[in-house]
Amino acid sequence: MKKIAVNLGDRSYQVNIGPGAMAETGRWLRARGLSGRLVVITNTVVGGLYGEALEKSLAGGDFTTVDFLEVPDGEGEKSLETAGRLYLELERCLAERLTPIIALGGGVIGDLAGFVAATYKRGVPLVHVPTTLLAQVDSSIGGKVAVDHGHLKNEIGVFYQPRLVISDIATLNTLDARHLSDGLAEVIKYGVIRDRGLLSFLEANMSRIKAFDEPVLEKVVSRSVEIKAEVVSRDEYDLKGLRASLNYGHTIGHAIESVSGFRVGHGEAVAIGMMAAARLSREMGILGRGELARLEGLLEKAGLPTRNPGLDVEGLVSAMQHDKKVSGGKVCFVLPRALGRVFISDDVNLSLVRQVLTD
Repeated sequence: MKKIAVNLGDRSYQVNIGPGAMAETGRWLRARGLSGRLVVITNTVVGGLYGEALEKSLAGGDFTTVDFLEVPDGEGEKSLETAGRLYLELERCLAERLTPIIALGGGVIGDLAGFVAATYKRGVPLVHVPTTLLAQVDSSIGGKVAVDHGHLKNEIGVFYQPRLVISDIATLNTLDARHLSDGLAEVIKYGVIRDRGLLSFLEANMSRIKAFDEPVLEKVVSRSVEIKAEVVSRDEYDLKGLRASLNYGHTIGHAIESVSGFRVGHGEAVAIGMMAAARLSREMGILGRGELARLEGLLEKAGLPTRNPGLDVEGLVSAMQHDKKVSGGKVCFVLPRALGRVFISDDVNLSLVRQVLTD
């Protein structure tokens, strides 16, 4: 079992990673002084897969009442409307200020349940139990919780740190190939922004990852979490420019998700965004041609797309201009200087952006 600390003073917490970790949930929550009534927010698919196992684990804690609240599966549920319904359900469950909420599921559930936990009664304890690779390596770490609004992703949200994150590697066995690839996009992102060696590990072990080799997956998840924990610990509220590096591929990626009506998955959109940003850097004379080719090869090996799937380029540029990271009317891009090193620029000509999204 790997345990990684996210060091944030009195908001610090631990990420526990390993096969079978979910079975320890009750014991770990009891050790953190959480007891009494508890609410699990999940979706209908994940609840059917893991609800019983989680409930069994919680029975070993000091929880007198456990309520499961399920929402339908899909990005469309990450909304203020669904949050409103959950507030009413929490009231019916007699949830109080100290009633923990467990977010059991992937990124949508983590964001939605996290947003609800942060805002219900001005904040109740939150625990993440992520069940997808994407959620285990990214969305469950760092305290960004949000819902979508209109056509814009994560438009309404807050920073709200969990009390604990429990990543059971065994849950990844139920992912299909597309969802595994979705998570690998974020893993590759970590390699590009901070750890060239991680990219080499992925290249050497991709077949074992796709075969759901648990020791390899545990290493992949653990290294990804270590990188994100380090960045978040140094720049929790994205004020120093360090955390902005985690947005590599996301400026264009979020635009692709929005313009596609979320038909393009998050990891797929980020992969396209990473390649577009790498092409921007190449066109600006910064990233080497060999580095660009290596990144494209790794993304393809992971089963991810690397080019705009025919979406309207002007629509994409318009969506980028409404991105949360726009400052002073300028769109900010994270660009690779080399694999393992990135920089941030708000001085990218949008005509060049249009070019790389058209090629």
